[in-house]
Amino acid sequence: MAKLSLVANPTFQAKVAIPVAGGAAVDVLMTFRHRTKKDLEEFVKSRADESDVESFMDMVIGWELEDPFNAESVSLLLENYIGAAVSTYRTYLSALVEAKSGN
Repeated sequence: MAKLSLVANPTFQAKVAIPVAGGAAVDVLMTFRHRTKKDLEEFVKSRADESDVESFMDMVIGWELEDPFNAESVSLLLENYIGAAVSTYRTYLSALVEAKSGN
């Protein structure tokens, strides 16, 4: 029988496919902040008032890239890989939903 804690881990990891213009997407392992259903609803509503960098850093707390995880590096990622923000957001939402359904 699977063991389930009623309190989820505060973080989880998922691979995000970062779209690369003219090439194949590159998978980057990211560590995300877990949110409850209520916290997720508030996060989704707050995104309209945040910059892309702020929103990204509110979801992600680390990554497996050689570059340090900080606002400057996130800004550089989002500037150079235009689809990175959307891909990360979709992966984040998908991982939270799948985790909540037991997958």
